[in-house]
Amino acid sequence: MGRYLFRLPDVGEGVTEAEIVAWHVKPGDKIREDDNLADVMTDKATVEMTSPVDGTVTAVHGDVGAMLAVGAVLVELEVEGEGNAASAPLPPAGGDGGGPDIVQAQPEPAPSKPSPSPSRKREGDEVASTRKSVALPRVDIPIGRKEAFAAPATRRRAHELGIPLQFVPGTGPGGRILPSDLDDFIAAGGMTRAPGGLAVRTGGEEIKIVGLRRRIAEKMQEAKRRIPHIAYVEEVDVTELEALRVAMNAKPAEGQPKLTLLPFLIRALVRALPDFPEVNARFDDDAGVLHTSEGVHVGIATQTPGGLMVPVVRHAEAMSLAELAREITRLSVAARDGSAKREELSGSTITITSLGPLGGIATTPVINHPEVAIIGPNKIVEKPVVQGPFVGVRKVMNISSSFDHRIVDGYDAALFIQELKRLIEHPALIFMGDGA
Repeated sequence: MGRYLFRLPDVGEGVTEAEIVAWHVKPGDKIREDDNLADVMTDKATVEMTSPVDGTVTAVHGDVGAMLAVGAVLVELEVEGEGNAASAPLPPAGGDGGGPDIVQAQPEPAPSKPSPSPSRKREGDEVASTRKSVALPRVDIPIGRKEAFAAPATRRRAHELGIPLQFVPGTGPGGRILPSDLDDFIAAGGMTRAPGGLAVRTGGEEIKIVGLRRRIAEKMQEAKRRIPHIAYVEEVDVTELEALRVAMNAKPAEGQPKLTLLPFLIRALVRALPDFPEVNARFDDDAGVLHTSEGVHVGIATQTPGGLMVPVVRHAEAMSLAELAREITRLSVAARDGSAKREELSGSTITITSLGPLGGIATTPVINHPEVAIIGPNKIVEKPVVQGPFVGVRKVMNISSSFDHRIVDGYDAALFIQELKRLIEHPALIFMGDGA
């Protein structure tokens, strides 16, 4: 028998490290070639690490959430033949998981019927309970006391257990809460019953933020730390645009998918952006260089089971409405099922974020760093609108937007959104001189 070391491979594009987001094996598991060992994440792409050989797992390296460098040992295997490494044990590998990075199997041979691999968990679901909520019968005691009298040690212990002292009955002088009172409260179930049967909740848990959720948190923090945002909201009359969209969906051209608002909004962006090149750009603030783009590469903020992802519609300026609709659908599905490629999740020059019918009245979207602008259409509502001497019911929508104030002045931001408003309110302008 030999020892085989499976090292984190170079996945390309300058990646030097990856985060472990899920384990699919444990020491003692027998695996076959191409079995999935673990999922790792680089930027926003999740990659499955599959075994190149048959063998038995003897050790796995790194907790979920740990960062491993390219070339670091991920899994150790016992294999038939010589393997690829000497039998001497490895020194512990580095990592930022906060705990031991190596889980070493016992020296005895693996059992003949290994226990099944752990079930796959969604990224971000690594949960560790920090308190115990005792599930014993409730105790009827008076509540509503504003002050609780207790010694500092008793207060500290109650805080560690997550118990509000005002709900613990005290038996000491003047209603003072004694350590024994706290013990009795816990033993009785750790709950109080309020009038009407309502109960105080004292439990809680800590959720370890890993994988995509951690990447999103880091990216949002970086964007807010680096970019001084300026927000701008404008109301837009979309009555004519909606009438056009409904008519096109009622009698679609051959091969035309169902059209939503997004393809029309992208076409309007394509028309407006050439006059505002600083908006369709990426700002390298470390180098102090703004990279404008003639091509319009639109990021589409997409909610997935693991969190927010931004697939990119590339060269939107060269696409018709039908092509845009198909590409938006394809990328959204790929983002949600995890099949989106790395190149499909990067390189946008401006981003659209929309909550659809849940869009609310207005939002203040966070810019997708290193871009300098983000557009957020809100939900469409019907409302009375004064038109000269008449009042009519119109379909209106607010467009929320944020700009990098280092690059885009408030005046220019307003001009850009006003041009976008003009195009949307008169949709024929979107297609003038255009084959869409």
